[in-house]
Amino acid sequence: ACVFQSHEEDDRKVRRREKNRVAAQRSRKKQTQKADKLHEEYESLEQENTSLKREIGKLTDEMKHLSEVLKDHEKICPLLHCTMNFVTVPRPDALASCLPR
Repeated sequence: ACVFQSHEEDDRKVRRREKNRVAAQRSRKKQTQKADKLHEEYESLEQENTSLKREIGKLTDEMKHLSEVLKDHEKICPLLHCTMNFVTVPRPDALASCLPR
């Protein structure tokens, strides 16, 4: 009876060890997949960040250019040099002379 019991215990140990090995393998695979997914997400966010920084640069340049254009325009704008600054609605002909043709 003792030999039979020992053999049964060995069988149980082997099955438990195999089950544990498979579970550990599955866990490692899951961790690897999670790390891969995070790396892909990181790469994607890096690309998006680079693209957004480039867009910020373009918009900043455009803003500087438009500020210069506005400054130049303010020097010659009849609406800004009008002696009647209290008039809230500009004359259409004065406004038309400010608009680009």
